[in-house]
Amino acid sequence: MVLIFSWIKKELIYIKDSLPEIIKGIILVALASFGVAFALLFRYLGYNGTIITFVGIVAESISLFLCYFLFRNYLKSEEKTKPSKSMGKKI
Repeated sequence: MVLIFSWIKKELIYIKDSLPEIIKGIILVALASFGVAFALLFRYLGYNGTIITFVGIVAESISLFLCYFLFRNYLKSEEKTKPSKSMGKKI
């Protein structure tokens, strides 16, 4: 029983430490589906296909632009935290 609680505690600490990455992932998924959500909303409101397509494309373009900057910043932060190669014996 104690083993289970220590495992749960370890996993909760891991999730707490990974919370910024989890939030960034949720934001990326939300932005990626932003255009579809707008298209469904405009279809529900009764707009024609041309307006729905235009709004969907504009929304997806903005979303992809934002995703690019979020992902680029994420990759830059990963490069900074990447450990350097260990200095082994030189032969």
